[in-house]
Amino acid sequence: MGERWDPISVDDSTFEAEVIRSRLPVVVDFYAEWCAPCRIVEPTLRDLSHRLTGRVKFAKVNVDEVEVVTRSFGIQAIPTYLFVEAGAEKGREVGPIDPVAFRAVLRRYFAGTAGPSGGTPASR
Repeated sequence: MGERWDPISVDDSTFEAEVIRSRLPVVVDFYAEWCAPCRIVEPTLRDLSHRLTGRVKFAKVNVDEVEVVTRSFGIQAIPTYLFVEAGAEKGREVGPIDPVAFRAVLRRYFAGTAGPSGGTPASR
């Protein structure tokens, strides 16, 4: 899986514990190995996961392997990012997002958690 700050892989059996019951807000990346746009955004997710360790959790769901969760959230395109806090979906974004825009999206959905003073410089 990699370093401790890398996004964690979740599946149908671990989604509830890792995402729904997480004490931290969670960004869920619905992706597939064959998806080029998903691979392009992956370094951004790893970087943000590192910068926001202890404030925001990043999770990955492989849509080719995790059928129940993918279907239950109505995922029809990838990449799709779900923003979950206190067990509830706060929002979602579909399609690749550049690093600066991703930080803005995080601030919008998780106000106060991922702001500039929280380790995500807005001017990069």
